[in-house]
Amino acid sequence: MKTYYAKPGEVEREWLVVDATDIPLGRLASEVASILKGKRKPQYTPNVDTGDFVIVVNASKVKLTGNKLADKKKYRHSGFPGGLKETPISVMLAKRPERVIEGAVRGMLPKNTLGRAMGKKLKVYGGPDHPHQAQNPRQITLEV
Repeated sequence: MKTYYAKPGEVEREWLVVDATDIPLGRLASEVASILKGKRKPQYTPNVDTGDFVIVVNASKVKLTGNKLADKKKYRHSGFPGGLKETPISVMLAKRPERVIEGAVRGMLPKNTLGRAMGKKLKVYGGPDHPHQAQNPRQITLEV
């Protein structure tokens, strides 16, 4: 029996909607990353993007356990001396909740061209509405 390898042209993609309300951030990110990679499909091939599109709604209602809401910070650096900036995760959730989930999922994807292609299939929205009704997305619930 020969081993099956998916080819990029053969992959059938589906659109899935995930509601992030009261789901811990890390558990949500790991499940979404698994869907984006295509690991839930029998045709999974590590060197081919076999994953589905994922729409995450209610990103502002994601849950952070413990003291993470107060203690966790996101850092960025301008490249100049003294250019380290830090932003508390509570401020990020209030202003741009989409970036919190996108960053968590991006950290769980491969760090190469294939991982960047997988990351483009993630659509995150802070509220319950999204503009992808034409793709007929299917609602799924995550077992977390």
